[in-house]
Amino acid sequence: MYPQLKLDNQLCYRLYTASRLVTQAYRPLLEPLGLTYAQYMLLMVLWERDRQSVSEICEHMRLASSTVTPLLQRLEQSGLVVRQRDTVDARQTLVCLTKQGQQMEERCREVPSCMVARLSAATDEAGARNLMQALDNIINTLTP
Repeated sequence: MYPQLKLDNQLCYRLYTASRLVTQAYRPLLEPLGLTYAQYMLLMVLWERDRQSVSEICEHMRLASSTVTPLLQRLEQSGLVVRQRDTVDARQTLVCLTKQGQQMEERCREVPSCMVARLSAATDEAGARNLMQALDNIINTLTP
């Protein structure tokens, strides 16, 4: 067997596994709020700046509209966002938080600190910053 083909020698395998496990770790924090991790990420984009076009959200999340649209549909069904045509450019769909969506931010306020506490055994603050920088470098290098 070629060593470069061993699963345990793959950076991508570690990234995939870590991502999957982090998403699983969010589940007990988000399920009581009726959110999936992907929906939570989308809401974070809107909490930073409300009233964004679908294309802006896609760009910010680095996801295709075919992935974002079902998330928006579920968030709309839950009463957290509304989608409406832009009055300036009817080709654009704008996404806005509802009052309930704005209130969800307060309900999610402790989620990041819970995750930091959960991950604190794995790394300290400096290590977390270094990891974020390394991941940003990978993301920026691989983004078309």
